[in-house]
Amino acid sequence: MSRPGLVRRVPVELRPPAPLGPAAAAVAVTLADAATPLWTDAGAEASAWLAFHAGCPLARSPCDAAFALACQAPPPLDALGQGTDEEPHLSATLIVQVPALEPGRGWRLRGPGIEAEHRLRVSGLPEGFAARWAANRAAFPRGVDVVLCAGRDLAALPRTVSIEEG
Repeated sequence: MSRPGLVRRVPVELRPPAPLGPAAAAVAVTLADAATPLWTDAGAEASAWLAFHAGCPLARSPCDAAFALACQAPPPLDALGQGTDEEPHLSATLIVQVPALEPGRGWRLRGPGIEAEHRLRVSGLPEGFAARWAANRAAFPRGVDVVLCAGRDLAALPRTVSIEEG
């Protein structure tokens, strides 16, 4: 989160059950624990793997989760925990598997942790994601943080980052 939009490679090779990719699995097992419910659409085998390795309870719906891991279409940002002005840390983090992350092209990212701008092209997000992200950012200090994962690569989008298309 401290270097928004920079693509990083997970240094270890995890082999989670399909459809989980290594980066999404690594993020989930690193962040989730016994006090943080995790929701995922990855299916029963992957859910059991995540619960075992992270030691976390599984949430029945994305709105009940501290962490939501989407292998398919992600839930709407406003359907996830937003935190409050007094306790923004109670918001959810959305982990989204996408087909590809490409640095140096696509969106222009600006905000804390970015000196001028970072460029990031993301394949596979729903149409209109940038507009929904603007609404999420406008709710600061409330709002959702997102971690994008493609294979072993990941890039973080904290709620403070602005996205400009093109």
